[in-house]
Amino acid sequence: MLELRTWREKTGFIVLLAIIAFFLFFPVYWALSSAFKANAELYLSDPTFVPHRPYLGHFINAITQGPLILQLGNSLVTSTASALLNAVLAALAGYSFAKFDYPVKRPLMLLILSAQMFPFGVLLISIYPMLQSVGLLDTRIGLTVSYIVFALPVSTYMMYSYFKQVPNELIEAAKVDGASNMKIFRRIVMPISLPAFITVALYAFMWSWNDLLYSMTLITSDDKRTVGPGLLLRYINENNADWGGAMAASFIVAAPVILVFSMLQKQFIGGVTSGAVK
Repeated sequence: MLELRTWREKTGFIVLLAIIAFFLFFPVYWALSSAFKANAELYLSDPTFVPHRPYLGHFINAITQGPLILQLGNSLVTSTASALLNAVLAALAGYSFAKFDYPVKRPLMLLILSAQMFPFGVLLISIYPMLQSVGLLDTRIGLTVSYIVFALPVSTYMMYSYFKQVPNELIEAAKVDGASNMKIFRRIVMPISLPAFITVALYAFMWSWNDLLYSMTLITSDDKRTVGPGLLLRYINENNADWGGAMAASFIVAAPVILVFSMLQKQFIGGVTSGAVK
């Protein structure tokens, strides 16, 4: 526990926190301020820190003009599907590594974790021809599968760390009562592991929602684009730079993630911290 005894230590600590807060939150404030400025004020040579007259036109245009609502729906479908499937697969794999013994368990787990050593682009080079060969290129299913491939290793290790804390005596008692391994997993282990499951699902959801590289490469049809490439292609391109519209659309896009995280914040924090305490 950090103890600040003198006024100099307390003052220095407060100043440090203020500097960190400035670097963290000022870009967010500036983006929000830009979203509420009309173009005439936005492109002034002397920038204004507070909008002279709040302007809602950028938000209205983002919703009523262009395919933002369609792209939000595509992102919601692919991100939710990848989050749920990733969490289920990670739970099954993590439980296997934590509670079963077999010869290749440790090498297999190291092999799965080693996938995180490679950059996004390297994995994409392998994923692209694989999806193309099975006809899943430029499909929501193919994009969902690609998200699972990247998020699954970390998610598996997170679930493994949580399941290691589940008492073996609890599982053995259920086996004595005649419960099968799958029944023990569904009826006993998963209910007490809900915080970890939600944490893994949120991790996959946020990564999928914020993705640009995979969705830009694997999706080429306009009606299947997600919000990442959709915002980039519409607002920031070689012919146009609509910063006010881009900032307004970005906050609209961020709203679902903020809403989901705020609803599941307690479970997320519980899942993150549970692996650190035995």
